[in-house]
Amino acid sequence: MTQQPRDTPQFFLTAPTTCPYLPGRQERKVFTHLVGKRAMQLNEILTQGGFRRSQSIAYRPACENCRACVSVRVLVNDFRPSESFRRVMRNNADITGRMQPASPTSEQYALFRGYLDARHADGGMVDMSVLDYAMMVEDSHVETRLVEYRRAPAGQAPGELVAVSLTDILSDGLSMVYSFYEPDYESRSLGTMMILDHIARAKTLGLPYLYLGYWVEGSKKMAYKARFLPQERLGMVAWERVEK
Repeated sequence: MTQQPRDTPQFFLTAPTTCPYLPGRQERKVFTHLVGKRAMQLNEILTQGGFRRSQSIAYRPACENCRACVSVRVLVNDFRPSESFRRVMRNNADITGRMQPASPTSEQYALFRGYLDARHADGGMVDMSVLDYAMMVEDSHVETRLVEYRRAPAGQAPGELVAVSLTDILSDGLSMVYSFYEPDYESRSLGTMMILDHIARAKTLGLPYLYLGYWVEGSKKMAYKARFLPQERLGMVAWERVEK
């Protein structure tokens, strides 16, 4: 009898749950575990096919009557920042980002906790403990980094931690897995600043794409992703370039 290797992926389908993006709809996801020797290779293939990573699981929407969730990746080499994007970078010139190993800290968790309480108090992650946060960062079988952003006024070091991004490094791009920031600095547009910084990082690394996850037409939560142009969106057959 032929047996499948232990690292051959098996895919599973979740039960329907309430859609977090569009009212009155339900969502289902297909998922698999990213474990074993082929975890990094599998993550690359699945990301290019529209999957996202959460800890050691790769998933993508599999809703029966809805295709609103569309995978988006920014075309790094063709990206030209608009005046509003340049203004965001000028307003955050006192913030410096540093890529480092994916190691959780109490300082990160305090920022994460404040972000959830202020921005996602009704979300599914609101009850995450410090141990849950550590698992989110450390439970990875792929190449993962943390980018810490610190505000360092003159004479202060190392500076206040104001934003963090958990980021995967792929052969063709960077993938922003999860980001959070200081909610009291809303006027600084720190979420936009992190994306612009990751675009620049990908370009420096010679990587053509920045993967942003899902854009959902009709969802205010996800509308910002459409602003980073040109980009490619995954259609039924292939990635399709979008200019405006």
